[in-house]
Amino acid sequence: MNVETTRFGSISVAEEDIITFSEGMLGFSKIDSYVLVERTDDSLFLWLQAVKKPSVAFPLLEPQILERNYKVELEDEDRKALKLAADLSGAKVFCIITIPTDPTKMTANLKAPIVINLKKRIAKQVILHNQDYPIRKSIFSDLQQHCATNQRTIFPTTDTTTYQAIHISEDMETVSKAVEV
Repeated sequence: MNVETTRFGSISVAEEDIITFSEGMLGFSKIDSYVLVERTDDSLFLWLQAVKKPSVAFPLLEPQILERNYKVELEDEDRKALKLAADLSGAKVFCIITIPTDPTKMTANLKAPIVINLKKRIAKQVILHNQDYPIRKSIFSDLQQHCATNQRTIFPTTDTTTYQAIHISEDMETVSKAVEV
């Protein structure tokens, strides 16, 4: 199927790569179907694109890029909703990034990550009650350091940028080339 987007154009998506949020996301409770999208170049960011709402897409990063010891401890209710084991095996965790007009003021929400059950392709934005992570962590200097270490750039500059849906697989260690740590 094709998903029409305002940022990425038309993207071909396999039905099995659609991720369902049964409760929606915070502030977007009526939007329940998303797909992960990546640039085909060397971009750091992934995008969580709404399937039926072309203008809704959230930039994502794996939180370990920003906090090497980042750990998610789910409440029993969240773990049951996601149908996950206590150790989160079979899950991927992402934090939502806010990119304002001045990108040096980018922030990451480490307090309310997105957790995806890769096998069931269900997800939930959870609030980490027992961990002291910030809602708005300034990340530009962390990203610069990460990019320097990994010989990458935060915002690649290519004239022909294309995007593709990411195939969801329960055995994937990283979702994309963009999340090597």
